[in-house]
Amino acid sequence: MIKMNKLLTTLFCIIASVVHVGAKFALTGSVSQRSSIVGSSSAVFGIPRGGGLFGKDKAAEESPTAIADRKMYPAMSQEEVEEWLSHIPVFAVTDSNGSGVVLKPDNQTSVFYFFISPMMANATLNTLKSSNEDMDLRISAFSLGKIWYQILHADKEKEVMLKAPGAEGEGEAVKGVEYRLVPDTRDLMGARMLLTMDPEEGEKLKNGGSLSAEDAQAAIKKAMTESPKFKNTFNEIPVFMIAQMRMQKQAEKEGEEAVQLLPMYFSLQNMVGTWQQFTSQMEDIKDVEPAINLMDLNELVAKMQEESEIDFRNVLLIPPVPMGSGGPESTQVPTEDDQMSQMGGDTLGDL
Repeated sequence: MIKMNKLLTTLFCIIASVVHVGAKFALTGSVSQRSSIVGSSSAVFGIPRGGGLFGKDKAAEESPTAIADRKMYPAMSQEEVEEWLSHIPVFAVTDSNGSGVVLKPDNQTSVFYFFISPMMANATLNTLKSSNEDMDLRISAFSLGKIWYQILHADKEKEVMLKAPGAEGEGEAVKGVEYRLVPDTRDLMGARMLLTMDPEEGEKLKNGGSLSAEDAQAAIKKAMTESPKFKNTFNEIPVFMIAQMRMQKQAEKEGEEAVQLLPMYFSLQNMVGTWQQFTSQMEDIKDVEPAINLMDLNELVAKMQEESEIDFRNVLLIPPVPMGSGGPESTQVPTEDDQMSQMGGDTLGDL
């Protein structure tokens, strides 16, 4: 059977050749150490192997009996969603007290950025420091679960106190501050390319072929102009998953059964690196073609809050991890405790 490693490796090379992390945004996973990786032999929460994770082939018809027997899982509450997102760190520019730095690209707009990538947050920090040398600025980490509803999806008319650098007093109360969550540029481009790559190009790469420089540039242009989703550079966050992947969390108490978790990734490169490790360790699945699924984080959270065939309580969201110097194989996913240690306390005033 055809493998996907060649296609995905080439895709990364194309993305790396054109993306400069943080440049476009300068001014404008967590897995327990007790876990291990296992294979799923036939299905993703009842969806046949190789099929879509979030919906079956429309051409396939089910009998009324099959529909009636289908197991459904209850919707997750807001508190459960917050907990599900809580171990994911996001990064922002703040002052030494943890107060957020709001940017004003024009006289009518006030914007505050959260970044999935710490490198992109640092790029913004360095740009701001170069023009505001007297300001004591830093990067602060926040829990995505804590800001998801309280800030990112809060009432847009909520008042926020803004104060100019070095100004005295309490500042000015303003409404309508835009809070933007910015994905890693590389993953945004990866999502666009996955959605726009021609089947012929994909088959060519999977069969060991390669793209010429002209073909690569054409693929990039197509991804930038024709992608049906992820057209914005903020608030559209791609989440990647491979249907056949599982992580097994060992039982915490004697007598309990181990739990199989479906990992979902912010980083396409992390996901592929894990898949390569996964397949290299298991001879019987080396020739399995991975069923790659892609979804926007906002749509994913919306589905979690509905009754579903997917048990989202057994889905694990993996934060992005910098790739090791030896490539995907040398990259280690930090533990949940490592991620939480990066996050500060209640800051920004809105928490």
